[in-house]
Amino acid sequence: MLLHQGIGLDAFNAMPMRRAVHAVFECCYSVPLAADLARARPFDSHDRLFRFADTLLFGLAEESIDSILQAYPDVGRRPGSEKSQAEQCAIVDERPAVMAELAAASKAYLDHFGFGFVMFINGYCADDVLASMRDRLHNDYETERKVVRNELARINRTRLERMLGPEGGYDNW
Repeated sequence: MLLHQGIGLDAFNAMPMRRAVHAVFECCYSVPLAADLARARPFDSHDRLFRFADTLLFGLAEESIDSILQAYPDVGRRPGSEKSQAEQCAIVDERPAVMAELAAASKAYLDHFGFGFVMFINGYCADDVLASMRDRLHNDYETERKVVRNELARINRTRLERMLGPEGGYDNW
């Protein structure tokens, strides 16, 4: 669960460096990305922060991406978790066979590519995730690494949005 939620862009821009790095690290699991994003403050809009975060992510070395991937739990690892409701580990299906298929496909993916499956799942059901995983198993290694970066960028953006809150900030009555 993120400690920094809805803090607002102004508060993020004003945070001490160490705290800003920590807030971004909670979103992206990358110290280099978090530090570079925090150093680039102040941002004048959410969009500029998101675009710079994407630029940093796509500029990371493959070893850094591997490190990020280590932080992601397997699909269905915490089924139905409220803390992780928008994350792949919270995928749940009432059909035990589907959950078993997800676990098997996740293992096959790891065995095939050498890293765990990651997907922006917000709004997708277990069948959708399973279909995507099966489709992506047909990718070659280089293609899948590109897909993974795109999925990580989508996940990061959602997490950064939660960290910052709405563009105009929250109304304090």
